[in-house]
Amino acid sequence: MVVQAILLGCIAFIGKCDLALGDCLIQKPIVLGPLVGLVLGDVESGITIGAFLELAFIGSQSIGAFIPPNVIVGGVLGTAFAITTGRGAEVAVTLAYPIALLASVIDNFIFTTVRPMLGRLADSYAEKGNAKAVGMVHMGAGFLTCTILAVLVAAGFLLGSTAIENVVNSIPEVITNGLTIATGLLPALGFAMLAQMIMNKKVIAFFFLGFLLSAYLGVPVVGIAAFGILAALIKVDFKESAPVAVENGGDDDDF
Repeated sequence: MVVQAILLGCIAFIGKCDLALGDCLIQKPIVLGPLVGLVLGDVESGITIGAFLELAFIGSQSIGAFIPPNVIVGGVLGTAFAITTGRGAEVAVTLAYPIALLASVIDNFIFTTVRPMLGRLADSYAEKGNAKAVGMVHMGAGFLTCTILAVLVAAGFLLGSTAIENVVNSIPEVITNGLTIATGLLPALGFAMLAQMIMNKKVIAFFFLGFLLSAYLGVPVVGIAAFGILAALIKVDFKESAPVAVENGGDDDDF
């Protein structure tokens, strides 16, 4: 159990390193879920639950100063508890969101207290022209954040797995069925949040085109993606603009 908790903490640490690596999306549940399944000996469930949580969290994005629910802590612990309790993806989402919201409170505390102090420390080094120290503060702040999340995940798994299992087993079937229905709506909510950010008059027609292709013509997702690529090629002009010739009717001094 302790070894598994440490490994889960390492997974959370790697997921948080996503920002340092250029935002390559390794923090997503669809990536971390299979790793959690590998640690807990059930890769198939890790893949399934990770994909389900990916749909639930797909619209959870940071916009401006807003800090969304912590998808790393929620995704890792939600997947881990769902596998250890054996209750499936609906329990994973039910647990992942409260855990992610709790972790976001800690994120807010770090960003409003710890980060500003480190920022002022970096400013003091910058005033002295010590670029190496500024870089060390920057790297240290990132390492500290990753470590805090890793400790949260490891401690949460050690302290919460048995308690969560008892709570889940004590939930009446009528409530579990209701949660199953409710969590089925979460992917739609996630897509709606994502669509709200990207939808405009230029692309909304293509959205409904994809829906009609799937709902009424039965075109698979790969086929719809191919239609989308063709539509992009038709819509966007990838040709290089011809250089515009500048006619000079006067002297060079006119420039």
